[in-house]
Amino acid sequence: MQGVAQETELIQQAQGHDLAAFNRLVLLYQAVAYRVAFRLLTDEDRAADAVQDSFIKAYRKLHQYRGGVFRSWLLRIVTNTCYDMLRAQARRPAVSLDDMAADQGSNPWLRDPAEGVEHGVMRREVAAFLQNAIATLPAEQRVAVVLCDVEGLDYREISDVTGWPLGTVKSRLSRGRAKLRRYIMEHRPELNPAGRRLATERQSTSR
Repeated sequence: MQGVAQETELIQQAQGHDLAAFNRLVLLYQAVAYRVAFRLLTDEDRAADAVQDSFIKAYRKLHQYRGGVFRSWLLRIVTNTCYDMLRAQARRPAVSLDDMAADQGSNPWLRDPAEGVEHGVMRREVAAFLQNAIATLPAEQRVAVVLCDVEGLDYREISDVTGWPLGTVKSRLSRGRAKLRRYIMEHRPELNPAGRRLATERQSTSR
């Protein structure tokens, strides 16, 4: 409860044009904002730009905040900003698993500094595979899957973030999950790094 009270106080101070208070809100939510943007845009630089633009918009629109879950209000701005960037992109280029693994390995918000090297490599390969799968979804289904299955938001909060009715949230999430299951079934060797390496070794020895 103390955390909620402190957040409310920071919001009120920021609404009074206290930039230091707003910067403290940025520190609280920049990680989740970046994770959502990166999952939707699949590019570190574009995600960083989206987050920066979103916080600028949030600061300018703070007078419009009328209570409720501040995270939902902020993520709605982030999601809409990402939508605008996706619409502006005439044709999204294909992203390789190797490139995405490298991106996630260099991203401090997407890695655990305490993990071992081998475990870290395997985790990044699996994370890259799943991110590649998410990137194949249409934008609305991608948003539903990212907010629910990656960030753990419930249906009501997703509805608050996106402005969709609950039925729309559920249907888009269901369709997105179904497409992910099909992708995983069709690309299962890529999901298992050890199995992929074994298959490569077998091919080389059979030549």
